[in-house]
Amino acid sequence: MVEIVDAKFVTSAPNINMAPETLEQNEVVFMARSNVGKSSLLNALTNHKGLAKVSSTPGKTRLINYFDVTFLDRESSEKLCAKFVDLPGFGYAKVSKSIKSDWEKNLTDYISQREQIKIFIHLIDCRHPHLEIDTSVSQFLFENAKEDQYILQIFTKIDKLNQKEQNALTKQFPEALMVSSSKKRGMHKIIKIIYDILKQKDEEERDE
Repeated sequence: MVEIVDAKFVTSAPNINMAPETLEQNEVVFMARSNVGKSSLLNALTNHKGLAKVSSTPGKTRLINYFDVTFLDRESSEKLCAKFVDLPGFGYAKVSKSIKSDWEKNLTDYISQREQIKIFIHLIDCRHPHLEIDTSVSQFLFENAKEDQYILQIFTKIDKLNQKEQNALTKQFPEALMVSSSKKRGMHKIIKIIYDILKQKDEEERDE
């Protein structure tokens, strides 16, 4: 079993130029439109209730937040370090156009230029799977992600759907993962997937 045994806030940065230097080239980027439950998921994955601040005002956070995370494989006792990167929520209408423009440019630059990113995690509210903004973000990721970067699509708040609705969603998005932060559903699976990808990347880099 793989667990996250340590997680701590490192720093915030307004853009890629202010992003921290890092020895590990293991960045896992979490992105979602505002109010999808990104902070709640980060807290649930790390089992650290106050790690990511859950804002009562959607669209309020405009900084990129960094967290150092340590994975532990209980079977092999192997540890792996990574950085979880919490990008500001996108697509919230109540900020001014100039702020929104700067903000979106910073995020676009970060996504397309940050070499350390290994995994993009795009969170989508399971009750609204076909919003235009999420479709645009998915398209942007697939067009801009490099060959060695993974994209994971995760549907949040799955406890809000009945079994029939969940089955229909799975049929539409067979590759996607389903989670509920409040019920702690799907957490171990996501942790294991992230760990396996990062471990594989580490081994590939060592072999080069």
